[in-house]
Amino acid sequence: MTDVQPLLPVETLPDFGEPSADLQDRLAGWLSDFTSLQEHTELLARARGLAATLDTVLDSGAALLGARRGLIVTVRPGPARTLGRPVGLGLDRSMLGALETVPAEHGPFAELLSHPVRGGRLLIDDLATDPTVGPRFREVAAQLGLGACYALPLATEADGPLGAAAWFYDEPGRPDERREHLAQRYCEFAAQLLARQLEAEQAVRATEALRRGLLPDHLPTVPGVKIAARCRPGALERSAGSAWYDAIALPDGTLGLTVGSVLGDGPGAGPGSAPGAAAAMGRVRAALRAYAVLEGEDPVSVLGDLELLLKTTEPTRSATAVYACVNPDDRRISLAGAGHCPPVLLTRFGANFVETSLSAPLGMLSCWEAPGVELTAEPGDVLVLYTESLARRCGSTLHGGQAALRRAASDAPRDVRLDPDRLCEHLLAPAVAGDGPAEDDLVVLAVRFD
Repeated sequence: MTDVQPLLPVETLPDFGEPSADLQDRLAGWLSDFTSLQEHTELLARARGLAATLDTVLDSGAALLGARRGLIVTVRPGPARTLGRPVGLGLDRSMLGALETVPAEHGPFAELLSHPVRGGRLLIDDLATDPTVGPRFREVAAQLGLGACYALPLATEADGPLGAAAWFYDEPGRPDERREHLAQRYCEFAAQLLARQLEAEQAVRATEALRRGLLPDHLPTVPGVKIAARCRPGALERSAGSAWYDAIALPDGTLGLTVGSVLGDGPGAGPGSAPGAAAAMGRVRAALRAYAVLEGEDPVSVLGDLELLLKTTEPTRSATAVYACVNPDDRRISLAGAGHCPPVLLTRFGANFVETSLSAPLGMLSCWEAPGVELTAEPGDVLVLYTESLARRCGSTLHGGQAALRRAASDAPRDVRLDPDRLCEHLLAPAVAGDGPAEDDLVVLAVRFD
């Protein structure tokens, strides 16, 4: 093997000599700053969701600037460009409330939210004496023990102002030039990520508004019964379907009740199919309402018509559903289910499942058919309809979750049983308290007979 030769003979390389101590110190400082900035940007890149992003910006900015407290606010896109709710670091709710009373033109952000400029920043090194500080800001700063303020815009050339962040020092002073430079570079990087987070947040809000609009905005008032329902939407990015509930006052004086779920784009549908499933859910729910008005006293016919419509107009989707027709006068209940969890009837003796026959979801077989169930409730009884996702959140398995939900209904205090609203909250509580947000919609509907 031949030896590797240098590009230039060693004797011809210039002699730079030993680096000076001053140069070594500067190189070490640059390396330290680069490492610190990289660590904080990596933390920011790993943040998931708008709330986590804002918290990370505050934490990292405080570390880079040597501050102890901070405040960040975002600008919601749109013609009005309204401000989002402020997020604080080292500030409790009352402190945030006090800072919100400061007029925007004299506050910790001044004009950074409306006319940010590249490299712009707001520095007030003595909040007690600076003549540009408005009287209200000076008063609040004194109450909270704020001595100085350093704020930076969060903006991009493409999006304009996205927000601003301010950090506070307990004593008058200012960050040194090195800290300022690090914070400015960090906020320039943070603004790019914030733009994407705000865009995603806006899309989620718009979709959630659409989903809420597809569900009833109120439940009917029917003599002889009290009705309540709750829906906790699942995370759109992880959900594969969309659920509905409804209560329909029918022309003959009876009441139609339904809970169901539409699954996304055919077999194997996964996360990301929820928006399409939500739109399909709205169509299916509207069709079910029409069938209920036409033949609501026969739940089997209602679900049979719905299955035919689903196969004709939504051939790549399936749905689970339960539909019940209730006569408030004699408390007679007729119901049928299609691949759905059995309802729970809560009586003075406890809670039991209303066993519907086993059947496939709508749209899964060549022809759906299942017998209906009839029963009569007593005064004070409560009929509870719910989604499979709610049961699964209450236990490690579907069967275990259903049993836990039944026990929760049976163990509900008497005053909770008397109020369907409180009963719905009671039944949702264990599921909402579970680890992480629910992947699918959690729905419960309760009807109490007087």
